[in-house]
Amino acid sequence: MFIPPHPGEILKTEFLEPLEMSQNRLAMDIHVPAHRIMEIVHGKRRISADTALRLAKYFRTTPEFWLKLQMDYDLALARAALSEDLERQITTCAPPGRLCYEG
Repeated sequence: MFIPPHPGEILKTEFLEPLEMSQNRLAMDIHVPAHRIMEIVHGKRRISADTALRLAKYFRTTPEFWLKLQMDYDLALARAALSEDLERQITTCAPPGRLCYEG
């Protein structure tokens, strides 16, 4: 099962490294504690809405870009961890080919 890179890896390889920018410099420029950026880059912290807004403003991206990276990563991890349990524990509310909710 494919697990996309953590958003911190994207931040590091696609933004910081090409700009030859340190994590500390980014933290100072977007007014967050340096440990927040360090933890994100090392995959120890999630991209919050606050951080997404700051990164988007700084790098001329969108907050949705950063939050989608985080969501895709989180969903892939959850899918990998839960897929067997979900198949075993939960049945659908309608037969195949039908929707449970038609609103």
